[in-house]
Amino acid sequence: MPRLVKGAKWTFGWAVVGPEREVAIPPEAWDEYGFQSGGEAIFTPGSRTSGGFGIGTSALVAEASRKMGGAGLREVGRGRFGNGRVIVPPEVGVKPGDRLLTVRGSCYGLGVIARGPIYEEALKHPELEAFI
Repeated sequence: MPRLVKGAKWTFGWAVVGPEREVAIPPEAWDEYGFQSGGEAIFTPGSRTSGGFGIGTSALVAEASRKMGGAGLREVGRGRFGNGRVIVPPEVGVKPGDRLLTVRGSCYGLGVIARGPIYEEALKHPELEAFI
């Protein structure tokens, strides 16, 4: 998993949104965040700069809430993990064909970036793996 520039986020690679709004989760991220087929996925909003969203589990989001003094993470939608993929709920605002960058977000979930400087830098790296 590379860092595109010094000090930048660790990058898993690209994920292309499928026809049913499904997104492949990079295997390394699947293991790192403890995702499990049949488990519930919780979607949180991304930053204003990067857009996109975060994908976590109820346990990861609960841990974030505990560490944030009960403030927690704002939830945008929920879905289910299955076979290395997750269906993104309509509330998140992705559409089939969207190309998203998967990054190590926080310990609370996988970061999925839709735009911004990190995204633009990733476009310059054809060696990044694509997960479809």
